[in-house]
Amino acid sequence: MAHIKTLQELFRRHRRPGDIVFAILFLAISVFLLTQIYGETSWVKRTKWFAQPRFWPAASLIAMTLFAIFHFVGSLCSPRILGRWFEVVFWLRSLEFVLYFLLYVAVVPQLGYLPTTVLFTCLLTVRVGLATPRFIGFAALFAICVAVIFRSILQVKIPAGQIYEAFPEPLRAFALTYL
Repeated sequence: MAHIKTLQELFRRHRRPGDIVFAILFLAISVFLLTQIYGETSWVKRTKWFAQPRFWPAASLIAMTLFAIFHFVGSLCSPRILGRWFEVVFWLRSLEFVLYFLLYVAVVPQLGYLPTTVLFTCLLTVRVGLATPRFIGFAALFAICVAVIFRSILQVKIPAGQIYEAFPEPLRAFALTYL
């Protein structure tokens, strides 16, 4: 005779520490995005339903919310694992690098793209524990290559640094264009 599984057995799975926190956040973000669909998209008259600007975003957000609910229910039905907050703190530590990026974006208009990129690349190399002259040199070389490729070859429009205004005229024109 076949064993009839309970709801808890159907949704049981191996959890990791912090899984319930992730499930709650994922569900909250999914529901929030789904509530914003009417303000962010439109429904156009005399257009096929699958060609509507709102259709595919809504379909994906409905699916995302449905799977977030399943994940949340599965997390609730699974046995609790110790270490949840250690895992959450580990996740939050990555926000340090978001702050570095925001600082980088704020400094580029002041110092210019090339000097800021070299400075931050070298500082991040030291931050991740590679504080040898060899690795810092590789980081600086990498930053110079990136800056040259973006500014000169790809001609990406990046704000010039205010520091370039203090340069002599021929050097200032070169710096504003290529650095």
